[in-house]
Amino acid sequence: MDGGQTERHVTLDIGGVAIEVHEFGAGEPLLYLHGGYGLLYDRPFLHRLAAHRRIISPSHPGFGRSDLPERLDNVDDISHVHLEVLHQLGVERFACVGATLGGWIAVDLATKIPERINRLALIAPMGVKLGSEEQLDIPDLFVARPEAVERMTFADPQKARLDYASMTDEELGRIARDRETHTLLVWEPYMHSPKLRHRLHRLRMPSLFLRGAQDGVVSADYLTAYAGLAPDARVETIPAAGHLPQFEQPEATASAIESFLTGASA
Repeated sequence: MDGGQTERHVTLDIGGVAIEVHEFGAGEPLLYLHGGYGLLYDRPFLHRLAAHRRIISPSHPGFGRSDLPERLDNVDDISHVHLEVLHQLGVERFACVGATLGGWIAVDLATKIPERINRLALIAPMGVKLGSEEQLDIPDLFVARPEAVERMTFADPQKARLDYASMTDEELGRIARDRETHTLLVWEPYMHSPKLRHRLHRLRMPSLFLRGAQDGVVSADYLTAYAGLAPDARVETIPAAGHLPQFEQPEATASAIESFLTGASA
């Protein structure tokens, strides 16, 4: 494992729904909420964060080996599941990091329990509607050609391409299921919860909004406007990275987040 960190797994029963939870490292708890790719690109980054903290990373319902009953079909539902995960693990106060879709879930969760989150770091989050109704804030990734999505997502698409031929049927099935669940959660309304922006005043904790400099999904203008809705937020950019800086620049991204979590100046 990266950095010698041990990865642990547990499956929790959350109201009859099986949720898998991954843990890395030891120390103060940090809840990590993954994006639409599951943990496919995240493990090296999480092992870097785990050098200082206990990382708790549940697979959202419908991702990984977590169940997805029909009654769970939006971000608000997912947040309530993770509230119960925290309860069962005995975690009261914690830092929270969310990436892309996980950033949206993290914001939703933080508006529900702001008093329990010490600091909130968001990597290329979506989730709020900022522009006009006629204009998409986030490009329509479901109609774009795969190569166009690659260019929007990665500063170096070649580096990110997966070797599907070497994967097992189980691994391929998990990737397909993750993508299907991602579509379910973000499709309608597209990439946002209509009421969420009106709750961001509840983000009383210090917040960090991060994006890669070459991110073609979450624009600099969108991220800056998003951060402007939170009472105590700052924005940082990771060079030589696209929509997943935690994958393309894991060291720089982990360093920026660790500095923020420890209260270092920008």
